[in-house]
Amino acid sequence: MLNFEIHEGDVLVPPLKKLSFPILSPSEEGFDSKNIYNAAVIKERDMVVMLYRAEGMDDDITGRIGLALSKDGVEFLRHPEPVIEPEHEYEKRGVEDPRVVKVGGTYYMTYTGYDGKTARLCLATSRNLVTWKKHGPVFEEFPQTGDWTKSGAILPMKMPGGEFKGEYIMYFGDSNIWLAHSKDLIHWEYVEEPVLRPRKGKFDSILVEPGPPAIVTDSGIVLIYNSAGMEGSVRKYKAGIAVFDRETPTRLVARSEKPILEPTHKWEINGWVDNVVFIEGMVEHGGRIYLYYGGADRYIGLAYWE
Repeated sequence: MLNFEIHEGDVLVPPLKKLSFPILSPSEEGFDSKNIYNAAVIKERDMVVMLYRAEGMDDDITGRIGLALSKDGVEFLRHPEPVIEPEHEYEKRGVEDPRVVKVGGTYYMTYTGYDGKTARLCLATSRNLVTWKKHGPVFEEFPQTGDWTKSGAILPMKMPGGEFKGEYIMYFGDSNIWLAHSKDLIHWEYVEEPVLRPRKGKFDSILVEPGPPAIVTDSGIVLIYNSAGMEGSVRKYKAGIAVFDRETPTRLVARSEKPILEPTHKWEINGWVDNVVFIEGMVEHGGRIYLYYGGADRYIGLAYWE
């Protein structure tokens, strides 16, 4: 369980520890030989299953999705081939940035399909994490951003009460964060007004974007989010935490005043895109809460709470 306190609207969590080295780096050859980053994770029995974004040296696309397995959550064995590749027109230039939840016996993956011009939030389902059925873009249109949608973080349980009682919710977006709701996890409707926006003068002043799937605690619905802001003349990606009301998931209860994760190691500062930490996976394993993140859009790093 994630332990935190709320004080005057601020979310206070213990300091994250992080490994000083990437747990996964690009391979010497193949579909993940250029960049490997932005990984989703899910616990299956005693195994941590990772689904990650990968780019090959010989590719002109922005991503395939690979699979890796680990018993300890640190050392991973990679599947030799991607499990999701670009197929359709809406994703012809790349499939990117997965998040995964399990409801019943089905895994639901949100990912970004990129056609070379527009990035769209897409959905796929699986019974085994290897073979996936694609359901296409989540929204036929999204006028708020000219149909540009990304980064869907689903809460894998039905709302017990409130406006969305009996429905699932999802936080999504990569400029502001919006909320969507669904009765079946396949068909979604969005709420027009953002529920989380960038803050002038803070670490998240340029954009905010959902991180791992949302979780419920006694204090509310917890969403770890990624963000970008300026530090002097340098743009840096850092992560924060937002807490929303359990009955009214559009209502923000608290938000971290300081980032919980930021670039400090050389491999987080220099890479394909400099000064980036970007969390997409979270799992409890071996008495720790592990957070898996992309470092400089080239590596996968690991941070944790005891």
